[in-house]
Amino acid sequence: MKNYFFTKLSGAGNDFILFDSKLNPDLTISTELIQNICKRNSGIGADGVLLINESRDADFDLKYFNADGSTGSICANGARCAIYYSFVSGWVNNKNIRFTFNNNFFSGEIIEDELVKFNLNPPTKMKFGFQVKIAEQLVKASFVDTGSPHVIINIHDVLENKKNISSFFNDINKFPVFDLGKEIRYHKDFQPDGVNANFIQLEKDIIKIRTYERGVENETLSCGTGTVAAAISVFKNYGIHPPINFLAKSGDKLTVNFGFDDGKFSNISLTGPAKIIFKGEITF
Repeated sequence: MKNYFFTKLSGAGNDFILFDSKLNPDLTISTELIQNICKRNSGIGADGVLLINESRDADFDLKYFNADGSTGSICANGARCAIYYSFVSGWVNNKNIRFTFNNNFFSGEIIEDELVKFNLNPPTKMKFGFQVKIAEQLVKASFVDTGSPHVIINIHDVLENKKNISSFFNDINKFPVFDLGKEIRYHKDFQPDGVNANFIQLEKDIIKIRTYERGVENETLSCGTGTVAAAISVFKNYGIHPPINFLAKSGDKLTVNFGFDDGKFSNISLTGPAKIIFKGEITF
């Protein structure tokens, strides 16, 4: 049995347990450990785990684990939280930060206290305006891989009652995110790895968004890569130009910016709140 130091952070409601390798030099992370500490009722509780290590080529190296212990995806809100932690904890002494994540270089910036920007790579795969069968109906959807694969659906394209062709959803707060999100996440069209499901409601000055996250297997209060994927989809589908503001389930605002030239996206960034919730020790 040994005590390890952790920091609990929130990125627009997306919450993480961060372990600092300088404070925990002999920490070994296992799938079972991650699953146990991420449990809301019997562990610390989080959507995922972050591990910051020293790097010879950058300010730090970041590893991310979903709540079920799986790895491989980019987590934009987790990256923003790690950027914030690295600055306030003294890992770095400037507000422009460069780090490695999944063997790629990324960067971010402290805009002001608890407001952090993360710069993403261009999407690797995109498909717009296809149909997917969910809730016993064909629904228009888009797919964007922003380091993690996402399906984006406008709730106004989903019938609340499939027998009434004019009964489209008009309130995202009443939308069955868990049920339809889970159906999309495990849909045969997106196997074998599955996909994240994002649902949006377009309003005049802001877009409301809710997300069912693969690896968490539930709705999260926000999703960074999903918000970026949604921004790219509304730009392509509705001609909405950046910067594009989103309202997450948490009530926090996330802003996506990017350039688009000659059919290619560039300079993609996600900006929003990141803060430390508490620090503690855990024994395992």
